[in-house]
Amino acid sequence: MRILGGRGLPASWAGPRRRRLLYGLLLVAILTVFPGGLGAVAMAQDGAGGSAPNRMDGVAWMNIRDSAGVQLADYTFVGARGSLLDPGATVVWTLIGLEFVGYMVIVTTAIWFIGYALSFAWLDLFAGALQGAVNAFADQLATPAVLITAVSIGAFFVAWFTVRGFHSKAVIQILTMLVVAVLGPLFLASPLAGALGSDGPLARGRDLGMAVAAGLNGADSRNPDQVLSTLQGDMADNFARRPVQVWNFGHIVDDRSACAAAWSAGMTAGDPERTQRELGACGDTAAVTSAHPHIGQIGTGLVLLVSAAVLLLFAVVLSLRLMRAALDAVYQAIMAVFGFVAGGFVYGPTQSFLIRNLVNSGIAAARMCAYTVFVGIYLVLLGNIFHQARGQVVAVIVIAAVVEIVAIFQMGRLSKSLTRGSTWAANRFALAIQGAPAGSGGTALGMGGAGGGRGSGGGSGMGTIASLAALNTVNASPLTAWLLGRTSNPLSPLAFGRMRNDRANIASAAARLESHRWRAMGRQNWRLLARQEAAAWGGIDTELGLNRALKHLDNNRVPAEMLPAVLLDAGASHERIHNHMRARQTRTDTRFRHPYGFPPLQKAVAAGNAVLNHAGTDAEMAFAAQAVSDADSLARHTLAPAPGARLDHAFIARVQQHWDSDRALRANIGPGEWDRVGRDTRTAIAHQLATEHLATARAYSDSPTAGRRGELAASLKRLSNLDHTLPEFGLDPWDL
Repeated sequence: MRILGGRGLPASWAGPRRRRLLYGLLLVAILTVFPGGLGAVAMAQDGAGGSAPNRMDGVAWMNIRDSAGVQLADYTFVGARGSLLDPGATVVWTLIGLEFVGYMVIVTTAIWFIGYALSFAWLDLFAGALQGAVNAFADQLATPAVLITAVSIGAFFVAWFTVRGFHSKAVIQILTMLVVAVLGPLFLASPLAGALGSDGPLARGRDLGMAVAAGLNGADSRNPDQVLSTLQGDMADNFARRPVQVWNFGHIVDDRSACAAAWSAGMTAGDPERTQRELGACGDTAAVTSAHPHIGQIGTGLVLLVSAAVLLLFAVVLSLRLMRAALDAVYQAIMAVFGFVAGGFVYGPTQSFLIRNLVNSGIAAARMCAYTVFVGIYLVLLGNIFHQARGQVVAVIVIAAVVEIVAIFQMGRLSKSLTRGSTWAANRFALAIQGAPAGSGGTALGMGGAGGGRGSGGGSGMGTIASLAALNTVNASPLTAWLLGRTSNPLSPLAFGRMRNDRANIASAAARLESHRWRAMGRQNWRLLARQEAAAWGGIDTELGLNRALKHLDNNRVPAEMLPAVLLDAGASHERIHNHMRARQTRTDTRFRHPYGFPPLQKAVAAGNAVLNHAGTDAEMAFAAQAVSDADSLARHTLAPAPGARLDHAFIARVQQHWDSDRALRANIGPGEWDRVGRDTRTAIAHQLATEHLATARAYSDSPTAGRRGELAASLKRLSNLDHTLPEFGLDPWDL
């Protein structure tokens, strides 16, 4: 099967019509399988401890009730469930049941979301921890040293304005410092009291909004908890009770008070059969006769599911807006700690930063009130629509979904307008404190591009950037570093680790500098060594000189990765260095390593054989130079016979006669003879071979002809024949 575009679709689905059909099937599956999955999960928990046998315990803990006091978790779909004799009705009932439970889960969750966000119960989860942490932070920051330093800086600006003749600015600066000094202790005693306290601006804004929402909905009580319960009850009636009745029976049962009570009692008891009987008793025969599942109810369920998803989206957006307003107030209160400790005393951006924090804290309360009133107006609108629509609940549900989508966008516009108003107010206050003429406009110091005019950004993004910039200014200040234990950028996550690392680096700086100087002297020594050794054999420009320099650098334990750099600095080229390092490595890799062998001899033989194997290549002369170097090492490490030593010339002649053939040599000279002959005689043979091999290698390096190559091969054969690698062969010329 061919895959198209990496999306995993077979080639048969490549057409646009087939793709649209596939996407349509996927959408239907999402609208049926996903709610059905929710329904299956909720139904699996039924009977786990609820009072009603069909209670959905997955949402029962939310305790959402309609205006009659019935929990939404107790709602059931009334109708015949089919049997083995009627499998079609069983399948229809199963699909409707899964849709119904999924719909109830979504609607209940959305209503609970709105109530939970308005109740401020979520803020209590971390209010205690936040207050304790911020109080401790304020106590550590508000030290006499910080306050005295900040006041001194503020006094400097007063003196500066006085000297420059700006007496009004000097007076305003003095008054501002006095206000900050008076309000600072009150604020720093509990920085988050306003944001998290029961009498703070956030709570007051929420209560005011709830009171307005209650008035809009015709409620007499102004108790926030009762108003919230009323709002949730109205939403439960509009989005759960009436739609379920229309879905189930085709009309609203609540139009008759007796039938409404009967339906409520049946839902509370969780008994569908009892509900049918009591509905028949109250005179709603249509409800009894229509309580048989049919295919059309599956489509109605799909429409309701889409509308419920929009309701849930609206609830999530509203909850996030409310939570963000509260958390913005907490953030502004934390930032105001810096202002009341130090920033408020210093003229310019830091004072603007404090003003912005205070204004934004008040705007957060306005947001809470505005959002709550917005919800109240929204519920009034929906309530009136449902009331005017009478029995056309499904049509109203669709219209309500459209209204909710519009409400989401309108809420975003409301948030942006409040943000612009907050920025404009903060800028005007900052301009007044900084002594700007009335009506001059413009932007205060520290406000960035948020002057509040039409052309200004004025959005929450620019305000956040400006706040972060002011915080970064405090964080990067040397004064802050000195006050917090000589820690640069103390608000950074790795500040203290970086501080310890910097101190360790400073303590070890002298040792590292000395090590650097020693390494520099070592590198200079390597350069001098390379040039000196190369000069002994013709200079770094010759093959012999370059190879000798490489040999002595290696002997002096110069790191392998530094060898090319040293040779380049001495005057060699990249290509020649590569050839010589290749020749040296080839000799090392092919050297015969035997515990009874003589290492210089093994190196000389390996280097000579490498020359023969690389004859005619571009690296031939580098290999030839390596052979000369190893032959020179063999000659230097081979002892000469002592002066006046008595030599067995007859034995030496016999060896010379047969040393070109290993078989002839072993056949005519046995191991015992090698052991009995004197050391000086063996040494004389070794010295002669090493000296002749060095001359042969030099001759080939000077003139690499075929004849010289043959002489080199013969010399290598003699060396190999006389190298006894086994003790059974007796002592060889290089054994002492």
